Parts: sequence; C-alpha cells; structure tokens
Amino acid sequence: MLLSQAPRSEGDIGFEANGVGYNGSNDFVLPGDESTPSVPLHPLGIKPLGNLYLASGPNARNSIGTFQTLPDEVLAVLLEYLDQGCVRQLGYTCKFLFAFCSYDDIWKSLFLEAQSREKFAFTWRGSWRSTLLDLPEERTLKVDCNNVFSDVLHRPFVCSNVSLDQFTSNIPARNQISRMRDMTYDEFARNWSNKPFILTHSVQSWPVCQKWTLDSLLKTYAEVDFRAEAVDWPFETYHEYMFNNYDESPLYLFDRKFAEKMKITVGKEDGTAYWKPDCFGPDLFELLGSERPAHRWLIIGPERSGSTFHKDPNGTSAWNAVIQGAKYWIMFPPSVAIPGVYVSKDSSEVTSPLSIAEWLLEFHAEARKLPECVEGFCHAGELLHVPSGWWHLVVNLEPGIALTQNFVPESHLSEVLSFLKDRADQVSGFEKAVSDPYGLFVERLEQQNPELLQTALQELAQKQERRKRRWDVVVGDSGEEGDDQAQKRSIGFSFGFGLGDEEDEIP
Repeated sequence: MLLSQAPRSEGDIGFEANGVGYNGSNDFVLPGDESTPSVPLHPLGIKPLGNLYLASGPNARNSIGTFQTLPDEVLAVLLEYLDQGCVRQLGYTCKFLFAFCSYDDIWKSLFLEAQSREKFAFTWRGSWRSTLLDLPEERTLKVDCNNVFSDVLHRPFVCSNVSLDQFTSNIPARNQISRMRDMTYDEFARNWSNKPFILTHSVQSWPVCQKWTLDSLLKTYAEVDFRAEAVDWPFETYHEYMFNNYDESPLYLFDRKFAEKMKITVGKEDGTAYWKPDCFGPDLFELLGSERPAHRWLIIGPERSGSTFHKDPNGTSAWNAVIQGAKYWIMFPPSVAIPGVYVSKDSSEVTSPLSIAEWLLEFHAEARKLPECVEGFCHAGELLHVPSGWWHLVVNLEPGIALTQNFVPESHLSEVLSFLKDRADQVSGFEKAVSDPYGLFVERLEQQNPELLQTALQELAQKQERRKRRWDVVVGDSGEEGDDQAQKRSIGFSFGFGLGDEEDEIP
C-alpha cells in the first residue's frame, strides 16, 4: 500500500509502505522516529515494489520473458533448484535476473550444499557468492539495478541493516527481567525456579571472564574447527566472517564439544576455565554420567546473530553467561501464544517464517504489549536464567562470546520426566546407544535418590489426572447427560479453556 511520498533525487521517487520508507537522502528509514539511523541504499540500487507505482522509467521485470508469469516469491524458490553454473549464467541475461541471481541467500544454500558434499578450503570474501566463486572485490561484477522493484530482494537488505536500538530500548518497567547481584540455592528453589532473572555478579570470578575475548580466542584457537550451524570452520575463518558479512541471519557459532576442542576443564578444581553457578543446586542429569544428553555450548556470533523463538530441549532449564558483548532477550511463559510464532498441536514443530530482524519489525510491538512478556539485556559478566518450558528469542547487540548450559533442577524434575516419557519422539541430544532415555533416567534416580523420584512421579500423576479431568469437562465424560447440561459444559469450556496453571494446559 502506498502511504506517503518524499522527494528524492531526479528520476527517483520516495515512498513509505508496510511501516518503512525512504527519506530524501536516498536512505531507507523507519517512520515515526527521526532519530532512528537510516538504512543505506541497496548496493545494486534495488528498490521496494512500492516504488514502482510512482516510477517514470522502465521496469526491468518486463525483460524476463516467460518468467514474468512467476511471482517474485516463486522465482526465488525456482532458483534454489539450479546449480551454481546455471544461476550464474541466468544472471547474465538481464538486470532483473542479475539482481535475483545475485541474492546472497541463494548462494549461501549453494555454498552449504557444496560443503556438505566435500569440505573444501576457501577464503571468505564478504559474501557467499564471492566466496563460492572465489571472486576478489575487484573482480566482482557490479550492475546498476535501479529499475528493479522487488520486496523479495529488498526486504532482507532492510532487515540486515535496520537498527536494533528501536526494539531494545525503552523497555516498559513491567516487562523488565529481574536483576540481582547473586542468589543462594535456597532462594532459587523457593522463589525463582519458575522465573527468568539476571545475576550481575555470579560469574565474574570465572577465569574465562578475564581471559577470553574474540581477539584472544583468535590467537589461541585460530586453526581449531568449531560448529557454526551447518558448517565446521576454523575459528580464523569464522572470525573473518563475523566482521565482514551482510547476512540477514548471520551464522551462529554454537559448539557443544568446545571443551574437548579447546582442551579446557569445567569445574572448581585448580586450572579450570569456569564452573556451574552454585545457585542452581544439583543438576539431576549429572546422574547419567557420560550418557547424559548434550548440555553445554560455546556461543559466538556477530551483531544480529541469535536464536529465534524456541524452548530448550527435553524440558530442561538453562543458564546463559555472557563473556563478551551484550544480548537482548525477550521471553514468554510456556502457554503463551506469541505473535508470529506457530506451534503444531503436539508441539513437535515450531514455525516462525521470519528472521529475527523481520520478527522484530513485524511483531515486536504487539508482543511487547502482552502482560506475560519479559525482556532485558545481559551484558558481559552477567548470567540469565531460562526456566523450563519458557519461550525465548535472543539476539546479539554486538559481537560477543557466551557460555550456556542446560540442567535439571529438583523443582522441575517432574516436567523433565513428563517430556522424556510423553514426548519420546521429541527427545534430543542423547547418543544413539541410549534407546530409552526415560527408563535410563528413572533407573539412575531410583538408585541415587529414590525419595525424590517418588515425589516427582506423584506430581506427574497429579498433573496428568488434572489434565484428564479438564479434558473430560471439555468433551463430556459419559454421553448420558441432557442437552442442557452438555450446553453448560460447552459454555464452561468456552470461557475456561487455556486458563489456570500453565501445567494444566490441554496437551
């Protein structure tokens, strides 16, 4: 929809659509906040589709022949089925197809596919296309595509350049995550195991807080391969990528075997790199020993990297400690329906067809108004607690390092047992040799802490009984009642379904 017009240079027309627009200096800006840093002109001159309706010059799309019958979204999907040679040759046919065939997400997929077939040496050259084709800057073709109008191509560019400050500033007081210096285990178990919080001084004595920076890791571990989503790269390669990429969703280094690779130890013995915070008490998954699922990760990423909305695996809780940089968190309790996030009936699939930046652009304002929303910043030397089952999105506000660990506190044992038993197909992180995680965990608990196990199983049985009673209210329990009584039940369901304790949510 065309919303407003702003003057631009000769032959160019300003517009504002879908909440964003161009200003008079060839920059793309968000409306309503003149202090918001503007987004620069697309490097190829590509413009949003809305500009087409006021443009006086030619439309490059008219030159693509039969492809004109395809919407831009379909054309982008079609290109994903071509190999790199075809994509490159097709891009030489006209400006519009050059713009589409230069879309770096397509080249990212081609690069990852090539690496999956056979790992090869390469030099990162600032974009996936230039890297895969091994094109230095001076050999990279530059074409003026100022008559290409496409939201499919321009929207990711906006998302990769829009300032995060507008979303992460001015957090309403009622939303702010509680902050405190430190906490005892008794305080955690009694009052805080079901709430997010930030501890500002609990990990500052860790040796890594004094020793680890991105530069120091580069000096020590330059040639060590770390996992960054779908690739294993030497740290020197990932470090180069961090500071020289324009991805809408930058690769996030998230390595679970970092301790072995870096040859560090974790614990309170002499010479260790760090240890788990005392406030969370016993981690019951430690009873599994070497058979426990993946539980700790080194996290490194550039500004804008992060994780879209998710819950942590296997019903576990987690802590996340920032060593360098700063992170923005936005979180919701387990039963909240988050705008822009779609969950399957069995909770096995979570779909958010948006990057972090696009979710922030489209849904952040709406989500922030929900009464259950909590949000805040975690800076270097601080630690954030993620309770079992809580939804969370996290984004790096600057390049940084973090350590995270999933754990099972006594207060959430029943939730973890329920997950392992009732969602066996969603259990993750265990080695293939562990065929029955629930049975193994129950066996170890029976051996080491039978009283705690019995208490948790009783809690689990009570929750299941409450769910069954609620379900009987929803569907009726005998079929012998009259129509009036059935209608009363239906009305009760209409007003009561989904309310009450989060643990009573209909499965």
